[in-house]
Amino acid sequence: MKQLHLAIIGVGLIGGSLGLCLKDKMGDSIYITGLCRTQKSMDAAVALGAVDAVSADVRKVVEEADIVFLSPPVLQILPMVEKILPYLKKGVILTDAGSTKAYIWEHLRKILPDDIYYIAGHPMTGREKSGVQAAKKDLFKGKAYVIVEDTGASREAHEKLMRVLRHTGANFTELDLESHDRCASVISHVPHVVAAALVTLLNRSGDDMESCLKLIGGGFRDTTRIASSNPDMWADICMTNGKAIVANLHELQSILSEVIEAVEKKDRQAIYDYFDASRKRRDAILENAWKHFDPN
Repeated sequence: MKQLHLAIIGVGLIGGSLGLCLKDKMGDSIYITGLCRTQKSMDAAVALGAVDAVSADVRKVVEEADIVFLSPPVLQILPMVEKILPYLKKGVILTDAGSTKAYIWEHLRKILPDDIYYIAGHPMTGREKSGVQAAKKDLFKGKAYVIVEDTGASREAHEKLMRVLRHTGANFTELDLESHDRCASVISHVPHVVAAALVTLLNRSGDDMESCLKLIGGGFRDTTRIASSNPDMWADICMTNGKAIVANLHELQSILSEVIEAVEKKDRQAIYDYFDASRKRRDAILENAWKHFDPN
């Protein structure tokens, strides 16, 4: 059987974890080349076994690739595709880990030839740490992994990609472009904005800062953990999924206004109902989620 060649552009947390997983599961049946932002990261990717070879020359990384996995921040994906496009062979499959999908496809569809296939993907996993040093071979296992099919790729290309990605042990689900971006805003993007807002709120506590810091416990750590994520990635997400994020932030603002009003009026029943409804809904959501994938 011909050795599959995978090129990973952006061998960081996600790209590196994919490389570690596939080398572990597929061994010598897959050859992985990689590109990182720095030589230090490229050396680490090889040393950790996430890739077989690295190069700062994108041509060397992608020219023989059967599949190219794009994992830089969202706004860097399109310039990178333009850069590698002259060196891609016919029939190559492009996929990505971008957290927004409609923006990417809106631009890619204008430049990709018919014999290069794009299959949008979004592994719903991560850590608050970044970089290939934080990569884990089981990062995808049990986690939701969205595959978007409305990008014109052939069924053969789709199945070829899935034969590789199934080695991750992820729980795959299919959504269209617009549904993905709306849902990702609610489930992932707005929570990151809110986590950062809570840290900002603490940072603006003025003379109470030192006293507040003495009270930090599990609740603050849990609700703000994701605020430690890569700021480049999250700035790009806000720029490319702005419509959905803004709409949901306005809805959140409305909810908070209702809580403010209830507190000001000392309406204990309204406040109780607010917490009780959210508790019941969260418990039901997570109970159902555990049946399908690992929500942690």
